[in-house]
Amino acid sequence: MTTAAPSTALATIQPAFTDAERLALAGYRGLTREAYTLDLRQFASWCRARSLGLFTVRRADIESFARDLEARGRARATVTRRLCTVAGFYKYAVEEELLEHSPAAHVRRPRVDYESHAVALDRNELGALLVAAGLGPPTEHALISLLALNVLRVSEATGAGIEHLGLERGHRTLTITLIRAAGW
Repeated sequence: MTTAAPSTALATIQPAFTDAERLALAGYRGLTREAYTLDLRQFASWCRARSLGLFTVRRADIESFARDLEARGRARATVTRRLCTVAGFYKYAVEEELLEHSPAAHVRRPRVDYESHAVALDRNELGALLVAAGLGPPTEHALISLLALNVLRVSEATGAGIEHLGLERGHRTLTITLIRAAGW
């Protein structure tokens, strides 16, 4: 029986960015740099899988990257953000004279609907709102607490008059009569 000798070959790891590409990233700091680095690392990996250098891609390649993200189910806002990151990277590379022109200059980005469709705050958002209100003036804290803990609209809280105030077992009370349409 023959046994294979253990392999002593070392795997080489290619750096995610070349020196010139790293220089283009150097213009950003802090959290922006971290977020851009993550987006660009994904784009660089996509390019490497297709044997494309970051400074040799064309507009069509960047648009293919976007279509690939969409095909993998990424939200339009995510695709748009990543394309903005890529476009910013190439714009900076042009400004620093690392490239003659940006291949991302006229890349089409998905339209994003910025209008919120949320009907209410989730538990974490409500908690953050109450904490922020607690750090402010007492009257604002009282109003936000009243709204949040009683599921009130601003108009319902501000529409309360003196006649709605009462006293029950030694506590100040506010009597609010809610009349809402079906679905609430």
